Amino acid sequence: EAQLVESGGGLVQAGGSLRLSCAASGFIFKDYAIGWFRQAPGKERERVSFIQITDGITYYAESVKGRFTISSDNIKNMVYLQMNNLQPEDTAVYYCAAEGSPTDLETFVGDFWGQGTQITVSS
Repeated sequence: EAQLVESGGGLVQAGGSLRLSCAASGFIFKDYAIGWFRQAPGKERERVSFIQITDGITYYAESVKGRFTISSDNIKNMVYLQMNNLQPEDTAVYYCAAEGSPTDLETFVGDFWGQGTQITVSS
């Protein structure tokens, strides 16, 4: 069974950093693009960042460019999101999602999802 499990969420002050991890299992890792969405209370789900495992092509939302970095460990079947200079508007539940690749990261919607992890940034 394909599974994505997020970890690394928590509470951080504005300007701080966190690293999210997404552990993938039950599917062929290199055959997918994997990445992150987020959803804040009362707001629509937002695309954050994705990576195509085979070639390392990445996508970042404008709101996180220069602050967030996505990476993958193709031995451990892990995807990471390093988040620096976090701001209160980054507060949300962050979800890991996977989609069969090759795919257009500009239209990534995810074939299956993790349960999410909460990030809270205090001002």
